Amino acid sequence: MKEIIGVRFRESGKVYSFDPGNFNPSAGEHVVVETSRGIELGVTADPRHAIDEKDIISPLRRVLRIATQADIKTAEDLRSREIKAVELCQEKIEAHQLEMKVINAECSFDGSKIVFYFTADGRIDFRNLVKDLAAVFRTRIELRQIGVRDEAKMLGGLGICGRPFCCASFLDDFQPVSIKMAKEQNLSLNQAKISGTCGRLMCCLKYEQEAYEDLIRTTPKVGTEVDTPAGPGTVSDVSLISGKLRIKYESAGEFSFRTFDKCDVCPRRGGEHCHKKNKKNEKAPAETAET
Repeated sequence: MKEIIGVRFRESGKVYSFDPGNFNPSAGEHVVVETSRGIELGVTADPRHAIDEKDIISPLRRVLRIATQADIKTAEDLRSREIKAVELCQEKIEAHQLEMKVINAECSFDGSKIVFYFTADGRIDFRNLVKDLAAVFRTRIELRQIGVRDEAKMLGGLGICGRPFCCASFLDDFQPVSIKMAKEQNLSLNQAKISGTCGRLMCCLKYEQEAYEDLIRTTPKVGTEVDTPAGPGTVSDVSLISGKLRIKYESAGEFSFRTFDKCDVCPRRGGEHCHKKNKKNEKAPAETAET
């Protein structure tokens, strides 16, 4: 077993594991850690706890110290510098007439590097832009192209539900979402209604997918022949959430319909009657006979 802590560097960002050493920071406490990008200031998301060493993703970097007020002040100054850096970068982009838009900037805690995140429709030759930015900031410059989902996560905003974007408020990482999920949840396939502000399928389609998959497995499909308390019929409509089935009956060329709970019907197997019985219904006649 190995003791670790979880550290987050950005609000709603991914949680990374670090070796706490002799430190024992509490949740929400700032720490200075060693990362692949250099020295960084983060917030403790998960206090010190033990996990199996086979579950550790190597290399496990260490916590250098509990952050001081000076460290926190430095981080605040860097956030202000990042805002100005974005404005200046966009001005340089327009001067070079590049078809790209800068979204965000991140200054490393030790001031050795500034990373600019941008969006563009295709590949961009930004070598001259990097030279100009390096001359102004006198530090190492990196430009990274991101997609529309990452843009929404960085900028934030309100979704069509009226709440802050899930990706910008609590999602650590993006989950794969498919149009199949919308179909199985019986949602309108109108792209405008199932897409988020980023233009991609809404992340929240993933939340209830497991519940819908379970309901689909346990609910007869439309067209299934079933036995019901009113006799054999065919499922004509299904409500997955309520568990109600609309059953069609045919008699002498005429059709009628009744609604039952899915627990009250039983699919026919190979044309044979279903022999599933309710235990309570089995017990009730026996008790009545005894009395």
